Amino acid sequence: MTDNTNTKAIQSLDAQHHLHPFTNTGALNKKGPMVIDRAEGVYLWDSEGNKILDGMAGLWCVNMGYGRKELADAAYQQMQQLPYYNTFFQTTHAPAAELAKEIASVTPGDLNHIFFAGSGSEAIDTIIRMVRQYWNIEGKPYKNILISRENAYHGSTVGGTSLGGMGGMHGQGGPLLPGIERICQPYWYGEGGDLSEEAFGLKCAQALEEKILAVGPDNVAAFVAEPIQGAGGVIVPPANYWAEIQRICKKYDVLLACDEVICGFGRTGSWFGSDTLGITPDIMSMAKGLSSGYLPISAVAVGDRISNAFIEHDDDFNHGFTYSGHPASAAVALANIKLMKKENIVEYVGKDIGPYLQKKLRDTLGDHPLVGHIEGMGLVAGIALVKDKETKEGFGDDIDIGMICRDHCFENGLIMRAVGSRMILSPPLVISHAEVDELVEKALLCFNLTLKSVS
Repeated sequence: MTDNTNTKAIQSLDAQHHLHPFTNTGALNKKGPMVIDRAEGVYLWDSEGNKILDGMAGLWCVNMGYGRKELADAAYQQMQQLPYYNTFFQTTHAPAAELAKEIASVTPGDLNHIFFAGSGSEAIDTIIRMVRQYWNIEGKPYKNILISRENAYHGSTVGGTSLGGMGGMHGQGGPLLPGIERICQPYWYGEGGDLSEEAFGLKCAQALEEKILAVGPDNVAAFVAEPIQGAGGVIVPPANYWAEIQRICKKYDVLLACDEVICGFGRTGSWFGSDTLGITPDIMSMAKGLSSGYLPISAVAVGDRISNAFIEHDDDFNHGFTYSGHPASAAVALANIKLMKKENIVEYVGKDIGPYLQKKLRDTLGDHPLVGHIEGMGLVAGIALVKDKETKEGFGDDIDIGMICRDHCFENGLIMRAVGSRMILSPPLVISHAEVDELVEKALLCFNLTLKSVS
């Protein structure tokens, strides 16, 4: 039912008191935000009764879809028994201990120990401190430089912003942390030029070796990267990229840290993007899909090399958060992983709905005049919008093609994110074939409307 009066009241309250993340709040207050009222499955309803297909699973996180009673019940039952206690003072509780075991059961390699935090940004800050402290323990405090990639997103804390490679974030709230270096991103379609995809993948990976040699191998603590860049536009590296990265890290004894905040928990068709792309990290961050976004929680999975050093070192690791291992959040995350296993969600994404979405996107949108390139794996995809398909020419600064397309999506019942001129999809993992068909049909309509807007 339409409730325009209630919508206006909420928008007024929002304008008076709410500062939004990554938003021009003044401009939003004049326009008025969409007021989301309820959700079920892969759909949202706003306060005026409009039904919207959520092609972004919230913020890459609602993997098991909305309205899962199993997850709500897990939170309710835990809150009745033990709503909160910390894990600082030589204490633990069943949800944290059991969740740590459950995470270790699905992580790749020897990532057998888990450190809990409250968000992906906090998990990245934990990695920064943990890898540097590891080298301190090993008697190499000078080995403290971290290398990441241009256009990478690793959160919005000072640590995450410094490690990430987004200029728009670097320009605000500085100075950034020292001891961070960056190399090129492996974006073949946009930056490969005349190189073959294989040649470009090798070039981008070897940029890591060049950077290590430039700053000195004895000074580099870790290379930190997402298996597939998410907020950077869904950038899938060339197939040979990660094997070469791992060879270089091993050669120079540089730790490999994978940021799985977006790729983790089934998104790419395996439990983690590292599994899909054949990566064996020394340490790994996760969040979002860990609880399907139902409660805030994140974690860092730590390999035996690092964890054994910490365990054997006779000193405290002076790092942690009030909500590290929060019992209600941990209970929901535990229930979420068990539900994923029960419903064979990872296999469903890897062998069924993931390939179906990827094929449907290419078959329906691949020849569209605006579409230069489609890439993705499982249930994550990036679509490059261009002015000229043959030359890859984009639109000028005076035409924000991504935002034009995103607005058409909002107006036509679809959430699809714009990252510059790239349109991003990351729907709930429980999406059905019929719902994928609806998603792609809506996307085609919005691309047609976008083309009309700029013609």
